[in-house]
Amino acid sequence: MFRSRSKDEKAPSAKAPVADSTQPRDPQAPKGRPTPKRSAAQSQRRSVASTPTNRKEAAKRQREARRADMARQREALASGDERYLPVRDKGKVRKFARDFVDSRFCIAEYFLPMAVIILVLSMLQNPQLQNIALLLWLGVILLIVIDSVFTAIRLKKQLRERFPDEPKRGAVAYALMRTLQMRRLRLPKPQVKRGERP
Repeated sequence: MFRSRSKDEKAPSAKAPVADSTQPRDPQAPKGRPTPKRSAAQSQRRSVASTPTNRKEAAKRQREARRADMARQREALASGDERYLPVRDKGKVRKFARDFVDSRFCIAEYFLPMAVIILVLSMLQNPQLQNIALLLWLGVILLIVIDSVFTAIRLKKQLRERFPDEPKRGAVAYALMRTLQMRRLRLPKPQVKRGERP
């Protein structure tokens, strides 16, 4: 009557029955984990709700995000807002290079209109005008090369003085490419006037 049970009798009672996951859990039973904080539960619900359900939905969201980024970049290119500029235009060094070019008169910015005039002259059947067009073409290219060399030398010197510890790789080429664009068509838009020191 008061003797201890044998091992065989204890074994079945020691094993707890495994709950079937399909059965609903009793609300009074412990759940085996702490209740999450409200903020954690809400953020988890949001992330589950915002997760795309299929590939088509994911691609659509990606396109919308890309469109929004492009719209922000266009606004930044027009306003000069550093936060949303494309990577090639970001940074203090690139901003100074842009301002350096925009504050000066560059022969290269008139390359396209001059090229159109020279092309029209060369298409005329008058041999004298064709010779003039060829000489003009050579003169324009020579002037652009000389102007670009002087601009590059001055810009390199300014960059070394102002930004000794910043990486300056590609800044001069970036500035020279900007000189080839007409001032009103440059993006990001010029932030300084001609003659104004950057």
